[in-house]
Amino acid sequence: MTRIFLAGIFHETHSFTDDRTRLEDFAIHRGRALLDRIGDGSQVDGFLTTAARLGWEVVPGANYLCGASGMVEQLVFETFWDEVRPLLVSAIAGGLDAIFLNLHGAMVTTGLEDPDGELLRRIRAIQGAADLPVFGVFDLHATLTQEMGALSDGLICYRECPHDDTFESAVRATGLLARCLQTGVRPRQHVLVTPIVWPPTGTGTRDDPMRALEAAARRLERGIPGVLAVNIAGGYAYADVYNAGVGFSIVTEGDDEAARAGLRELAEIAWALRRKGIPQEHDLDAVLRDFKPGAKGPVLLVDSADNIGGGGPGDCTDVLRALVKHDAQGAGVIIADAAAVAALETLPVGGRATLPIGGKGSRLDPGPLTLEVELLSRSDGRFDLEDEQSSIVVLGRTVSMGRSAVVRHRGVTILLTSQRLAPFDLGQWRSQGIAPESFSLIGIKAAVGHRRAYDPIASASFTVRTRGPCTSDLSLLPYKRIRRPVFPLDDVEGDTTGR
Repeated sequence: MTRIFLAGIFHETHSFTDDRTRLEDFAIHRGRALLDRIGDGSQVDGFLTTAARLGWEVVPGANYLCGASGMVEQLVFETFWDEVRPLLVSAIAGGLDAIFLNLHGAMVTTGLEDPDGELLRRIRAIQGAADLPVFGVFDLHATLTQEMGALSDGLICYRECPHDDTFESAVRATGLLARCLQTGVRPRQHVLVTPIVWPPTGTGTRDDPMRALEAAARRLERGIPGVLAVNIAGGYAYADVYNAGVGFSIVTEGDDEAARAGLRELAEIAWALRRKGIPQEHDLDAVLRDFKPGAKGPVLLVDSADNIGGGGPGDCTDVLRALVKHDAQGAGVIIADAAAVAALETLPVGGRATLPIGGKGSRLDPGPLTLEVELLSRSDGRFDLEDEQSSIVVLGRTVSMGRSAVVRHRGVTILLTSQRLAPFDLGQWRSQGIAPESFSLIGIKAAVGHRRAYDPIASASFTVRTRGPCTSDLSLLPYKRIRRPVFPLDDVEGDTTGR
């Protein structure tokens, strides 16, 4: 029987927030618990489901998973490796055919700029692992490096942002592994990193430049003999590392120079469209001044500077302040504030309290906003995803936002949560007995990932200019390690096709 070792470490690291991501912040699945993730719709499930169909034996290592947050303590990576290494050594001793990795690609630790490349280096250094096929799946917002390409055989990234193809991406990667095992042909990977960095708001695949790049990638897959996969990595602008930004990789069994030419063609397209990756932002006060109630469906106020999916604290107050200032009626907003939830714990439903809300997670925010609120309800914050293709299915089909409370201040309904949860599923509101369609305005702490859930119910959407660590104005960020020159931080001249 074909035996495949499964392991992974998954984190999107924001280099410019004050928090540190520690071991206790990770959900860890190992042994039987990792194998039991089959059926949960995640990228791990994509591998497990395909492996089961192919009759493979999956040897479970460990999978460490955490959402976007601050720099990861090096201890996390070393703990993961100390756990996985002996399991991999034992699996090789018992006879192993390949390794499959579940990665994000934008993790940064306090000791490593490229922990994914370092993981691959350590795997290859194990006796018996150097010649094993290594395949895997990673996020569209990954930071690609030459080491990732050279030390693995086939890493496949998502094609969609919002990420509603995580399961399918893992299926594609597993299919390439099956092809390798069947034919005995080991593909090569070529990587090119461009001198371009786009904020997450510029990496939605329904719009240019990513739409054009994805279309070109599929054309190159069809047109270049021997090419198995073309990856478009929009990159993660908040990882302050040398290779941060837009990158491409090609997995090929064919001519290497043809693959490199394909990468250069993608780089030229990205450069020609580079300014389209810098999104337009609207003045928040102007949007609310011009707002007229009665439109069919809520108007979305997209607070991308506090993008939870990108590492924002989820408690920045600019949108809430504006809704209160303009006396908005029928508005809703979600704020991650465990202290506020705890302060309401003994208040009876229907009771009133005055408390500071939000403004605790970022030095860029003006601070808490003190409001008198009425408590409408409280809950444990657990709910089933309404959309099983939501990108947060990586956390499982049942997710938690921690102890939660719904309060109202005049015309504004505020869902207070104890844990940050990216607003990618309408079940977050419905679990509290609230129909999001009934709002006139909704504040959304996201960049692009919310669109699958919220755009179908919205009458209009405005990405508004606010304060927060996930700003789209990259010139405001104190980069120290990113390669220079790079667009849009510099006037780039000379070779614009990357390296």
